[in-house]
Amino acid sequence: MASPDRASSVGGSPEDTELSITLTLRMLMHGKEIGSIIGKKGETVKRIREQSSARITISEGSCPERITTITGSTDAVFRAVSMIAFKLEEDLGAGSDGAAVGRSPVTLRLVIPASQCGSLIGKAGAKIREIRESTGAQVQVAGDLLPNSTERAVTVSGVPDTIIHCVRQICAVILESPPKGATIPYHPGLSLGTILLSANQVRG
Repeated sequence: MASPDRASSVGGSPEDTELSITLTLRMLMHGKEIGSIIGKKGETVKRIREQSSARITISEGSCPERITTITGSTDAVFRAVSMIAFKLEEDLGAGSDGAAVGRSPVTLRLVIPASQCGSLIGKAGAKIREIRESTGAQVQVAGDLLPNSTERAVTVSGVPDTIIHCVRQICAVILESPPKGATIPYHPGLSLGTILLSANQVRG
């Protein structure tokens, strides 16, 4: 989910407005990918935080999927995404018996409110086609909502350079089209029963 958080930009120049935007990007990752990003004793995620200046949090839990949330200025978030994509590519390459088969494509799954996905797809799919053609990345917006949420997965695949270019374009679209209505965020591993139980406990 990307949310524009503009400081008082009334009367400011477009450049000022751009600088005052805080971006939040959520990504769905498998355990192995999370392991790559965290690194030994948390060293990798610490380095990404320090070098990108972005705030990075990884959801707790023992389920196979977890949410990585990246927050910061647009530049900080894109730096973090870039470092994550290159790290995943490096680990993919290390796992392919050393054969020089060329660069392995990396896949990132962004979690975006469904109300913003229409803008991302565009009229008759025009916008998403434009993003695919201009970046060279594969982009797929899931038809179904993620369980117990109002969010969808947007899968981006390609070599890191194309992925980063693609994520920039996706973020530009969703910053221009804020989510409509309340967003129920996706939490991996939460069943509807757990959510209802929590709601009852809050009420009771």
